[in-house]
Amino acid sequence: MNTKVFRDMSYGVYVTTSMDGERPVGCITNSIMQITSQPATVAVSVNHDNYTNGCIEKSGKFAFSILAEGSDRSLIGRFGFQSCRDVDKFDGLSYEMVEGLPVILDGCGYVICKVIGKMETSTHTVFLGEVVEAEVSDKKPPMTYAYYHSVIRGKSPKNAPTYIPEEDKAAPKAEKEEKAAPKVKYVCKICGYVYEGDPLPEDFICPICKHPASDFERVEA
Repeated sequence: MNTKVFRDMSYGVYVTTSMDGERPVGCITNSIMQITSQPATVAVSVNHDNYTNGCIEKSGKFAFSILAEGSDRSLIGRFGFQSCRDVDKFDGLSYEMVEGLPVILDGCGYVICKVIGKMETSTHTVFLGEVVEAEVSDKKPPMTYAYYHSVIRGKSPKNAPTYIPEEDKAAPKAEKEEKAAPKVKYVCKICGYVYEGDPLPEDFICPICKHPASDFERVEA
């Protein structure tokens, strides 16, 4: 089965948030879709291992902020490659509370939902939410999953429903056997960002997860 076909499906990049008591929590999601227009309802898929999953379950509400192509890329590293179990993802971040939920200001807009149903899969919960508030901003265009991979050149967190293991990304045998001049690149071991060129500057900071050059691995293709 060639799972790369899923890359041709349309996705966005969102920060889905909820509350852990009085503490805001959130994670990166990309499987969100509108289900109906009247009343407006949406569905979001959240991995069972994401701390935010349990918080949505307990609070009965969630929000999602739509990231733009121009949104600070560190938001992806902050919300996609860390856990709210270990860190306060909202520390030092510009956000506001709307209908009791945190929303990211650096994006195209946000949607606030109350949970009205759910479906369990082996790895994810699909929460169905009725929209209670929504707003747009002047920041455009929205970031797509394709843009994230082709332009930002990031990888999906393992908890993402669209995650493809490295072995599934392997090139066909014929491609592997082609001989070509070695090409050097540096790959962030935290978020997968790829820096093309050699050498990697000693003071380089990953634009996605903000980790230093010491967390990059040299790869010769």
